[in-house]
Amino acid sequence: MNTKLGLLGSITHDVITYESGPTFKEIGGVLYQAAVLCGLGKDVFLYTNLGKEQVSDVKKIIEPWLNLNRKGIKHVPWSGNQVHLHYPKKGERVEILKSVVPPLNPDPVIEDLSELEMIVLVINSGYDIELKDWQKVVRSATCPIWLDIHSLALARSLGVPRQYISLIEWKKWAEGVDYLQANRQEVASLLGFPDRLPNEAEIICFGRIAFYLGVKVVFITLGKEGGLVMTQKSLKKIASPQAKSFVDTTGCGDVFCGATVTKLMDGFGPFEAASFGFHMASKAVYLKGIEETYSLALRYSCNK
Repeated sequence: MNTKLGLLGSITHDVITYESGPTFKEIGGVLYQAAVLCGLGKDVFLYTNLGKEQVSDVKKIIEPWLNLNRKGIKHVPWSGNQVHLHYPKKGERVEILKSVVPPLNPDPVIEDLSELEMIVLVINSGYDIELKDWQKVVRSATCPIWLDIHSLALARSLGVPRQYISLIEWKKWAEGVDYLQANRQEVASLLGFPDRLPNEAEIICFGRIAFYLGVKVVFITLGKEGGLVMTQKSLKKIASPQAKSFVDTTGCGDVFCGATVTKLMDGFGPFEAASFGFHMASKAVYLKGIEETYSLALRYSCNK
């Protein structure tokens, strides 16, 4: 019997540009995690508000995903989450959020909790779910919870480049969460200094704050360097296989999330699960889009 997982987040339509030249237009957001989880054999209950302009594209993409429960996908009359992502040669990517959909209603998630063995929330836009509604879900859940901070660290602004902000409020989002994911820049925002990257000692300090809130494992993604995995008793830096080139780096953190969650649900420890997550993420840089990501995960599932 397959394990069932609740996945919360926003589906986006991304325009992706690189200073080096290539431009892509594709559906993204929480479908990256869904693609990996479904491809690796998990039964996924997806909760998302889907804009009317995205319905036909999304329907085509997810049609082969027989283990995706669609009842939590709510069609809304908005145009959808429209995002422009630009990757400069150096530094963090630039994100411009053109439009968003309304936040999720927590009630359908809460109604399904008795069936779910894990919950994953990915903050794709910052508008995905209101804090008070997320807290309702957390208080009602008895299964493990994974939170990917992601866009929570960005200013909630439309039509202009989003800036990383000082976000002390993250502690309220993390209370009751078992697994916490963030990258180095996001950690800087949560520690209150978004204008510079934290050193390893500061990242460890962030982990200790998370443990005080009740988090069991902290996963910090470090790009090409792999990542840092922290538990209350130990810390391990996990290297990522080096890519000689890339097609599109969008979604690599999402692939890491989906792959690591899968292994955790299969009973693996956090370090082994994260090693698999970074391995899969290193393969994702050679791919473009959700459908190729799903095919990658499906190959891994077939080769078990």
